[in-house]
Amino acid sequence: MISRREFGLTTAFGFSLASAQAAVRELKISRTTQSRSVCPYCAVGCSVIVHSLGDKARNVRSSVVHIEGDTDSPVNRGTLCSKGISLKQFVNSDRRLTRPLYRAPGAQEWQAISWEQAYEKMARAIKTSRDQGFVEQDAQGRTVNRLENIVMMGGCTDTNEINYLISKFRFGLGLLPYENQSRL
Repeated sequence: MISRREFGLTTAFGFSLASAQAAVRELKISRTTQSRSVCPYCAVGCSVIVHSLGDKARNVRSSVVHIEGDTDSPVNRGTLCSKGISLKQFVNSDRRLTRPLYRAPGAQEWQAISWEQAYEKMARAIKTSRDQGFVEQDAQGRTVNRLENIVMMGGCTDTNEINYLISKFRFGLGLLPYENQSRL
């Protein structure tokens, strides 16, 4: 008869599991590179730690294997909501857009374009709109130098530095209407 303690070391098939039980189980994040980031879903700004595999060589694409809340963050103290928990699936989704797409006027299909082409198209559209809608003086003849036909939107995960640069950019254009989820 096998005792309860002996049963833990022997299986019903007669071989010992002692060596397997003695081996230390390696965590899936033990060989990963850790990067700190911010959850992109809302304006709370929860901190996350992204674990990725890959040695960051030019010919190696790293892969995200785990994302967790950052326990050092005073914002979320390591916790994530149901949307934040799904970040790994979002990052690794085959449906995630990773390059600019353009659909010509009247076209049915989107086409992939380079970042340089996307920047050129955005700059051209901003310049054209600015040329058409820039107001130098109001009805009373006062100099206002404002752009009234463009509105800018910011994102909830924009840092203070990004918001500073956005402000410089939009004020440089004469753009006043601005909406940001974090209500800056």
